[in-house]
Amino acid sequence: MSQPEPGSPQKKKVSFRGRSSVPVASSNAEGEDSPEFEPFGLMPRGPPPLAEFLDIWDVNMLSRADEVNKQQHRTQLYSNPLLIVRRGQEFQIRITFDRSYDPSKDQFLLEFVIGTSPQMSKGTYIPVFPDPDRLGLWRGRILDSIDNIITVGVTAAPDCIVGRFRMYVAVVTPYGIRRTRRDPNRDVYILFNPWSSDDAVFLKDDRELEEYIMNESGVVYHGEASDVAARPWNYGQFEYGVLDACLYVMDRAQMPITNRGDPIKVARKGSAAINSRDDDGVLVGNWSGDYTYGVAPTSWTGSVEILLTYATSRQPVCYAQCWVYAAVFNTFLRCLGIPARVVTNFYSAHDNDGNLKTDIIVDEEGKVDRNRTKDSIWNYHCWNECYMSRPDLPPGFGGWQAVDATPQETSDGLYRCGPASVQAIKHGQICFPFDSPFIFAEVNSDVIFYKRNKNGSLEAVKVNTSHVGRMVLTKEINGEQPTDITSQYKFPEGSTEERTVSDKAEEYGLCRQKVNLPETDVHLELLAQEVNVGDDFQLTLEFKNKSASRRTINAFVSGYVVYYTGVSSEEVKHKTLKITLDPWQTEQVSVDVRGRDYMEKLVEQSNLHFIVTGRVDEDGQIVSAMRVITLHTPKLHIKLTGVPRVSEETFVSVEFTNPFQFNLENVYLRMEGPGLMPPKHKFYSLISSKSSVTWSEPVTPRRAGRTKMMVTLDCLALRNVFSQLEILVKP
Repeated sequence: MSQPEPGSPQKKKVSFRGRSSVPVASSNAEGEDSPEFEPFGLMPRGPPPLAEFLDIWDVNMLSRADEVNKQQHRTQLYSNPLLIVRRGQEFQIRITFDRSYDPSKDQFLLEFVIGTSPQMSKGTYIPVFPDPDRLGLWRGRILDSIDNIITVGVTAAPDCIVGRFRMYVAVVTPYGIRRTRRDPNRDVYILFNPWSSDDAVFLKDDRELEEYIMNESGVVYHGEASDVAARPWNYGQFEYGVLDACLYVMDRAQMPITNRGDPIKVARKGSAAINSRDDDGVLVGNWSGDYTYGVAPTSWTGSVEILLTYATSRQPVCYAQCWVYAAVFNTFLRCLGIPARVVTNFYSAHDNDGNLKTDIIVDEEGKVDRNRTKDSIWNYHCWNECYMSRPDLPPGFGGWQAVDATPQETSDGLYRCGPASVQAIKHGQICFPFDSPFIFAEVNSDVIFYKRNKNGSLEAVKVNTSHVGRMVLTKEINGEQPTDITSQYKFPEGSTEERTVSDKAEEYGLCRQKVNLPETDVHLELLAQEVNVGDDFQLTLEFKNKSASRRTINAFVSGYVVYYTGVSSEEVKHKTLKITLDPWQTEQVSVDVRGRDYMEKLVEQSNLHFIVTGRVDEDGQIVSAMRVITLHTPKLHIKLTGVPRVSEETFVSVEFTNPFQFNLENVYLRMEGPGLMPPKHKFYSLISSKSSVTWSEPVTPRRAGRTKMMVTLDCLALRNVFSQLEILVKP
């Protein structure tokens, strides 16, 4: 049995004594080697007379990327010399014996073993006889026999355990079983198979499979709903060591081996294991802005470095926020063969208590009371969708399932979320597992403005039903543009179907607060252009009087630096306005915002949140509008020298110019590209104002085709700077 890595943290396990004869197998890395000879009974002294029986000279796993197995199973991109195949589909093994194989008198089998204490009934010990008529969990047959070389076809069950199996070739003799010596080079990785109609993760659209399984790079959308930004990310699911790291994630989470063939259980366990809140998972969350003891979330370029660091150090990696959790979880799912994608919900409700509302408190004049307004709405929140059937739910609720690895609320005692059927969320069937009410609330909450009277009572004065869940995006198939999938989560606001869904959710205990308010006749909208970090700009307030009467509005403009979670940091703008509107009049008022007012107060992702509230003198109605302005950061410039070709060295360079009037200190540049180069980083102690730096690195492409180079720049004064370069590698 393999021993734990030196220095790895050890959790004291609860004893299995009194409950089972052996501990539950929960490690793919552990396992006993099968004996080379296993007698059937008592044996006389001395070695048994086995000379007349078959002897195994060689076992060829046909595991090269250009050989039949990896080509047919679409695993040729994995940077791993061992055999990697998908369940429910035949693969080949070539065996050389010491003489010709005679089926009438020779009997041999292949044994596949995973974990400790393997048992046939548990699916952890699978004997495969090369006889298609012989019933078994897996099927075997002889495909070819030339002299003493036999090619055996093996088909793993479409619901078998996913992981790394030890493989033995065994010859049955009257005295016992003689098998090959344990050789790690003959291990076989079995993955989920979304190309097989018998697999629970079957996805019939080839274009979707190319995107959601085979695509190594992606885009994570962030920013604000009217100013969406796209962050490139290297999922790197085929990079060297990533597959073993994904298996280690399940080992570290002590996931029973027998559960690893069920994609529902794998996705649910993965959503807990990617974060470290309660089980020493992959990533430590940090929203504080202080990343002294780790890497800033905005600095990562991909999942590879994170997963490999976790697997080698046996310690959670610092730090992550929602898009990092989602991107690493996406790598985990795709690597194991589960179709997956990252989705972004713009204006995502958090901190609600099950009543589908986010409260904003204003005083009698209409000014926001920051001390009493505790709820927050995230500018955006990223989670994942994975594709699978749901036999535990009624028909029609399979397909895309929402899963979220960001630690927010506990589910069954652990910080995890999902898988929840997207169809169930859309139709209000939130009684179905797992965690549907939480995701339903993230896209369906109302924003309610309450006026706090002098006696302390709260009176609802305005409801915004369309602000939360404004837009849900994911990357388009085989492209770089966003695809709007909001309609997959909710029906159009105000439609008959939307009201029916609300009623259905209420039946299951998730109630919207019933607030019936008269229609307001003064409308307010905030307008702003794209703004670069450090620029002065104007915020435009557009008031519309939709009545036949004169209206006078006392308005309060508040601007705050905010984290992307909607939590306010410091105030940067406060102004009081009095606007008089004639009947049916529209008037625009500009508010100046100076760069010097916000630059020293900015936090990561450079978001400014403006909220305008006011009271109409004539009838007391409350008007309000909110707008998040995401400040655009400077650009990185990436250049490639020459024409990139497989196995030929070329150079990539990154150039950055500091456009500010101040110096940038302790700057980190990170760069990586799938199939091009592993993650690398460079440190600059100082980049002076208006000066430029250039960083060059050699690149030796490993395979032909389209790929990307991704680069980020990060320091305390400037975060969220990134860029990418599309590269076509020629053979």
